[in-house]
Amino acid sequence: MDKPFHIFELTKELVEDIISRTYDSHFHDFEELIVVTHGSLEHFIDFKMEVLDAPVACYVSMGKMHKLVPGNELRGWVLNYNTAFIPDSKLSFYSNFFTSTNIPLSPGNCINRFIDLCRIINAEYCQEIIDHTTIRHLVSGLISMIDAERKRRSPADNVARASQVITFNNFLKILEENYRRNEGVSFYAGKLNMSERNLNIVCQNNFRKSVSEIIENRKLIEAKRMLLYTDKPVSEIGYDLGYNEKSYFTRVFHSRMEITPTRFREMTKSLIS
Repeated sequence: MDKPFHIFELTKELVEDIISRTYDSHFHDFEELIVVTHGSLEHFIDFKMEVLDAPVACYVSMGKMHKLVPGNELRGWVLNYNTAFIPDSKLSFYSNFFTSTNIPLSPGNCINRFIDLCRIINAEYCQEIIDHTTIRHLVSGLISMIDAERKRRSPADNVARASQVITFNNFLKILEENYRRNEGVSFYAGKLNMSERNLNIVCQNNFRKSVSEIIENRKLIEAKRMLLYTDKPVSEIGYDLGYNEKSYFTRVFHSRMEITPTRFREMTKSLIS
């Protein structure tokens, strides 16, 4: 990507053009944020397919293999930007733990606010002299609005919600420091001075996944990065991520990806080449 930022609207004409063409799965060297306002699309990411129905925001971090198959009625906005353009965003942080970050948006006035902000960002982008500082602030605001939508889907009580969001983010920070170790739910619950049951409730409320699933997701995402960007043997990658046996690492990887680590490496590298 030769520009720090780019935005375009998913219009009827563009969607029809995309549908008429054949697109293979691909990697890109930028972050991508898709705000789906109408219709739906099929999203293939790292050999998994998911259907996204409007209204929803979908974030795809740099380096993940994916392909979009739009429905005829798909409408919305796509924002692409270099990692340095919006550093340390919540969406980027969460992408370390989840293959894709999809956040449902509320219909009505809520999605209208997202549409209006995307139009404002696009208007700034279309200026003869682009003010990237203004665009950066606007996109940061858009990301904050998306994260606020995610938080609104946590428990109804405001005090409980705030407390759980803090606990959840603290868990992710501790996980980021320890995911290479062979530690289970009890380790992280102990670090947070809470029961395993309560930690699972926090994770389910914030990202609809159990503690174990989030731990395995973090290991899996790192495994895919290492398979793609290093020449380390599969056994060494598994050992680096806390799996003492290559066979166990291969079984876990295959159960989640429906493909072996070796085959994943072969297929992704062939796509890049």
